[in-house]
Amino acid sequence: MTERERIRAGDTALGIEFGSTRIKACLVDAQNPEKVLAVGSHSWENAFVDRLWTYALEDVWAGLRSAYADLVADVKQRYGVALEKVGCIGISAMMHGYLAFDDAGELLVPFRTWRNTNTGPAAAELSALFELNIPVRWSIAHYRQAMLDDERHVAHIARLTTLAGCVHEALTGRHVLGAGDASGMFPLNSSGLAYDEELMRRFDDLAPGAAPIARLLPEVLVAGQDAGELTPAGAALLDPTGTLPPGIPFCPPEGDAGTGMVATDAVAPRTGNVSVGTSVFAMVVLERPLTRSHPELDLVATPAGDPVAMVHCNNGASELAAWVGMFVRFAEAAGMRLDPDVVFDVVLREAVSGDPDAGGLLSYNHLAGEPIAGLPEGRPLFVRAPDSSFTLANAMRSQVYGVYGTLALGMRVLDEEGVRLERMMAHGGMFRTAGVAQRFLAAALDAPVAVADTAAEGGAWGMAVLAAYRATQPAETSLPDYLSSRVFADTTLHVADPSPDDVAGFSAYLERYRAGLAVEEAAVALL
Repeated sequence: MTERERIRAGDTALGIEFGSTRIKACLVDAQNPEKVLAVGSHSWENAFVDRLWTYALEDVWAGLRSAYADLVADVKQRYGVALEKVGCIGISAMMHGYLAFDDAGELLVPFRTWRNTNTGPAAAELSALFELNIPVRWSIAHYRQAMLDDERHVAHIARLTTLAGCVHEALTGRHVLGAGDASGMFPLNSSGLAYDEELMRRFDDLAPGAAPIARLLPEVLVAGQDAGELTPAGAALLDPTGTLPPGIPFCPPEGDAGTGMVATDAVAPRTGNVSVGTSVFAMVVLERPLTRSHPELDLVATPAGDPVAMVHCNNGASELAAWVGMFVRFAEAAGMRLDPDVVFDVVLREAVSGDPDAGGLLSYNHLAGEPIAGLPEGRPLFVRAPDSSFTLANAMRSQVYGVYGTLALGMRVLDEEGVRLERMMAHGGMFRTAGVAQRFLAAALDAPVAVADTAAEGGAWGMAVLAAYRATQPAETSLPDYLSSRVFADTTLHVADPSPDDVAGFSAYLERYRAGLAVEEAAVALL
């Protein structure tokens, strides 16, 4: 069957992911999901309103339609056919945050994203109560903080969800979440198949006047399970042209961490992945419980419900992208027009020639608060001493190192726990320039880092793979087996081993980075 025939037959799977700066849609061959048939995207940005990071719900729906329409146009251009059928659809999005709805389905307060760090008192209280690290970005921390702040809307909450869960419910009518995304709302039990009942009881005892938390949270589903189908209202929302019919099956909605694990074949014990975008996070699938709770580590789950240690950094490549934007403008002022992707490639390649320790320069990428670094708010900083080697190469190496700085602090904790990895995979647009960001990540982790050819497709492709798994696989085929045998069997991996010079250089950089956090703290307090 040709690609055109497969599209006409609807033997496809569609993944749509709401990232921090782009909404991406990816259509794959359901029988061979490694094959990307078409893509679409829509750019958007969060807003800082009333000291909280948010996206307007109207922008969610407009972006959903725009990304899907862009994919439909790509199908038409490539194959000369309309997209009239899809085998299965999956929705993913940035995890955590706070979306609270009343009985009528009305959003009670603007969406509060994972990026907000105003929930410190609630997170500390719940971490002590649960004897488990509850990060400030988790949904239950947002909910509890709203209680502590006596927000009036709390009395009217009928359900809580994430962005992926919100979009999924609008399209299917089902209040459900995949295990990975659900684990970032409220802790799961040891099976990874449901919320922890004992911790739910403790939470209800903490807030006796509120509705039982079990009544508010979405139902937990694992990869491969039925998560509903596209309703007539959902079809009209996704495709206002009326071309796409209702009745299309859906897989469980997931968080971007879960789709990142799928996109890198990192869902089995002793595997891990690093995703680099607006935020940075590393996911390591555990083969045994950790010895104790660590504030640097989240305990979450794979889409199949297996336990995962997560190092999550609120800040990723946005500060580096701002530098790239400045260089693009410089080129324009000099009479040259350069594509930002070209400038990004030049910047990364220039960083290779920098000193291993970035010449004594120091970069903090903290646009938002960074809990691992103990920062309630962000202040991006670029610092040098009078005798630092201030060159373009060192400045750019420092900026790339800065992307990985907070991540390295958290990964050191996993190393102290004795967690071992067979491989660490990386994905995200930063790895499109072959070998550079990957090489520096290997230095930061002091471990080999592999990048697959699908790395730049990222989470939207990972979500499409989960949709294909739901559409084509018998229940007895596990997600790890499906990925290794059906998706990644012939995938080419590009592996970067850590260079001893780079490892030593990054270690020296990280020592300065730790010491310089006092400068960051002062900047937050004074600027």
